[in-house]
Amino acid sequence: MKRSTIWILTVVMAIALLGLLAMQIFYLEKMVAMRNSQFNEIVKRSLYSVSTMLEQNETKYFLDQDLAEAEQYYSDISKNSFNFNERHEANIDTTLTTEDPASLRPANRNTLKDLNDSYQLKQEILKKQYLYQKTLLNEVILTILNESSDRPIQERADSATVATYLRSELEYNGLELPFEFAIVNRSSGVVYKTEGYSPLSQQDVYSQLLFPNDPKSKQNMLNITFPNKSDYIFSSVKFLVPSLAFTFLLLGVFLYTISVAFKQKKLSEIKNDFINNMTHEFKTPISSISIAAQMLNDDSVRKSPEMLKHVSTVINDETKRLRFQVEKVLQLSLFDRKNATMRLEEEDANANIYNVINTFKLKVEKYGGRIDANLDAEDPIIKVDRMHFTNVIFNLLDNAVKYRREDVPPELTVTTVNPDEDHIQITVADNGIGMKREDLKKIFEKFYRVSTGNLHDVKGFGLGLAYVHKMIDLFGGTIRAESEVNKGSKFIITLPLYK
Repeated sequence: MKRSTIWILTVVMAIALLGLLAMQIFYLEKMVAMRNSQFNEIVKRSLYSVSTMLEQNETKYFLDQDLAEAEQYYSDISKNSFNFNERHEANIDTTLTTEDPASLRPANRNTLKDLNDSYQLKQEILKKQYLYQKTLLNEVILTILNESSDRPIQERADSATVATYLRSELEYNGLELPFEFAIVNRSSGVVYKTEGYSPLSQQDVYSQLLFPNDPKSKQNMLNITFPNKSDYIFSSVKFLVPSLAFTFLLLGVFLYTISVAFKQKKLSEIKNDFINNMTHEFKTPISSISIAAQMLNDDSVRKSPEMLKHVSTVINDETKRLRFQVEKVLQLSLFDRKNATMRLEEEDANANIYNVINTFKLKVEKYGGRIDANLDAEDPIIKVDRMHFTNVIFNLLDNAVKYRREDVPPELTVTTVNPDEDHIQITVADNGIGMKREDLKKIFEKFYRVSTGNLHDVKGFGLGLAYVHKMIDLFGGTIRAESEVNKGSKFIITLPLYK
């Protein structure tokens, strides 16, 4: 798959996933806002109902005060009316039973007159009753307007009554949630409050004016808070949380998949470069050996000892070169195994390094340089695989020669010291072309090769330092690099001593 195709798929999938995530977050915010608005509306409606009921209680209180007087008045009026009716009904009955028919006509006139007077009297009584009731109501209203605000708010809005009304109204509106409340005056002074009333901010407080007809200086507010409001709001939208979690999980898997795809693409390109490079590296010695073999078929070459020696030397050198390249390729298998097979033995680091230096000295001197050994470690005994340890030192020295500066003879220095009683430190330093800081972070990666600028004859597969890092890690040690461009590089190995 082409890199451009991967990028297109990445952009499309990223837009789709981010769009889905944005829609879910937007929907979640809208749901929270809607639930919060509903919550506020329920609380405000409940507070208004509580305020109205407290006003009704206030009216009932003053009506009850005048109820006894009104009942007594009505009782007296009713008693007088009853006696009057009873007396006149008796007169009528007596007249009707004692007088003869001839004498009834004048008496009837008088009786009708008395009945008319009785009716008018009843009308007057009813009128007086109406006027008294109207006066009574007016007096109650005036009393409420003038005297109600003088009563202590603790009597007008008893805490137990307010709590009962609040709980009843909130449950009636479908909000069964613990609450705390307080009564405060106009100067924000608390008249009384429940034990748990301690709002974190003013935004958590819902307020309702009590008895709005009171003078402003005597007005009080009913404040209420809900400690578990956030949990209540969240519980109504918590079904969206798994959806968001799965979306984030899908986004993470997508990013990881894209990362793996790019890594695999890069690895594929590196492997292709590796194969091309390996083919070129193998082609040169094979061609040299082939030419030398053809020369051996020439009789004149076989008859000349000097020419025969030269041809055999070429064959030998190119064979060694080919073997060395094959060994480097075989080292690649170490990176594909979880555990490399090694024979860890007690070895003298100074002795092993000295042998490698003696073997490598001729190659350094070939370029007019020198190699110095300062093997000062007093305790050089380590537990390593001899072959791999030798290859580690050889690779570091070989890199120092390959990445030398053309105008400066190579100068290599190998030192060993004991930084403490449990470790040995091996340093390989050179005066080569050096490396940039960004290269130092990647030089131990497999197939990574540092740019050599105008040096075009540096060959390799990018496996040497990766192999060195792998082996030192398996030996239980550490390796780090220090370098400056055009000043040289230094590789510092720390290994545990064998005890």
